[in-house]
Amino acid sequence: MQLTTCERLSLNQITKDPWSLKEAVEGCLRAEIPSIAIWRHKLNEIGLAESKRIIRDSGLKVSSLCRGGMFAASTAEERGRRLDDNRRAVEEAAELGTDVLVLVCGPAPDRDIDSARKWVAEGIDRLVPFAESCGIKLGIEPLHPMYAAERSVIVTLDHANTLAERYRPDQVGVIVDVFHVWWDPDLYRQIDRAKGRILGYHVSDWIVPTPDLLMGRGMMGDGVIELRRIRGAVEEAGYAGTIEVEIFNRTLWDLPGDELLSLIKTRYTEHV
Repeated sequence: MQLTTCERLSLNQITKDPWSLKEAVEGCLRAEIPSIAIWRHKLNEIGLAESKRIIRDSGLKVSSLCRGGMFAASTAEERGRRLDDNRRAVEEAAELGTDVLVLVCGPAPDRDIDSARKWVAEGIDRLVPFAESCGIKLGIEPLHPMYAAERSVIVTLDHANTLAERYRPDQVGVIVDVFHVWWDPDLYRQIDRAKGRILGYHVSDWIVPTPDLLMGRGMMGDGVIELRRIRGAVEEAGYAGTIEVEIFNRTLWDLPGDELLSLIKTRYTEHV
């Protein structure tokens, strides 16, 4: 099998969630992983200013900030508060030096999925001008349908493309996460449709049998996803950015950090 280099590899911070931001940065430096994707709860642990200093001093590239979104709520007041939080996320992304805020759009309140999807569209529409003023692109990440009740009512790349196409590619695009989209019979047509507006590419694997709804993602090569084929399609659609390894898995979280990062690099070169 042809190997690939790690120049585009990014550690999505959730893959080693027990680590603080400082520990994750130091781990990337030791492992010679050039980029990191940051989660907002890690910023909150030490504050934005200290987080910014750690990243600046490290020389690492920040591939994205996760996450904005969660737009849907049953009252206008709560939707307004969530929009305010998204504006803060945009500001954080700009301070950290990334130009991509990943949107996990949120579930439906009160079983009202149609209204939830309308509120998601309205939230993105209201956020775009502020994000553009800060130099931040919004990346809509469709999630696997099994997450519709808990995390996002945007569950297909088709739906994400439809939302994104209301805006210029330098304003709103899509995130292609293999765990969420590999199953879709329309996947490759939708990847081609997203040409020019793919803002992120995330890899992991789908384990059989799937051990857990949230924490059951696998290391690349341990499951059934056609990783090389999907990467080829994404690149054919013009994406040449970082490739984030994003794995929710407690067994991997419990590995010594340097051992985990070494495994990530090995599997990335062999399977991605």
